[in-house]
Amino acid sequence: MPQTRTLLSVQTGQARRMRMAGRSLMSAMVKLPVQGPVPVGPLGLLGDEQADLSIHGGLGKAVYAYPAEHYPFWQQARREAGVAEIDDSLPHGSLAENLTLSGLLESGAWVGDVLRFPNCTLEVASPREPCHKLNAAMGFARAVRLMAESGFCGFYLRVREPGSLSAGQSFELIPGPRSMGIPELFHAKRVKHLRGEF
Repeated sequence: MPQTRTLLSVQTGQARRMRMAGRSLMSAMVKLPVQGPVPVGPLGLLGDEQADLSIHGGLGKAVYAYPAEHYPFWQQARREAGVAEIDDSLPHGSLAENLTLSGLLESGAWVGDVLRFPNCTLEVASPREPCHKLNAAMGFARAVRLMAESGFCGFYLRVREPGSLSAGQSFELIPGPRSMGIPELFHAKRVKHLRGEF
């Protein structure tokens, strides 16, 4: 029986100035849910922005997807850091993802795999590398290190066939060449994040 894979929610965000670690920075980390069909072009979702195009965005990082299965891990991490007492909510989009997926973990994603939605086709491109803004977004200082240690990084997608995406849609995973997996790529880069070099 084929595994059910679902797009649970779709989020976009605008670049805006935020206070992080005592500094004023531009960030589009805050992603909010979008209802109804969201147009998808070669550079990503309509209405979505990236503040630092040297790290995020472009054809190879047009859309960021994150597995919903990891949310309990982050909720527990925030409780242990004492953040959940201040704000226990952790809605989809809190990891700055555009797409919150169910049924596809990093371990099942390979560069070149295709995600076929009813009106759009995306291709797995690379793992997300955490930047220092993740600590601020999650509310505690070890978030980047935890992402590096756990490998719960999510992955970037390129747009193969533009169209639209809607929350609740199912999608099909079509295997690509399967020569490089997302965990292997992330592991190759994780040392710098464990050392705080980001």
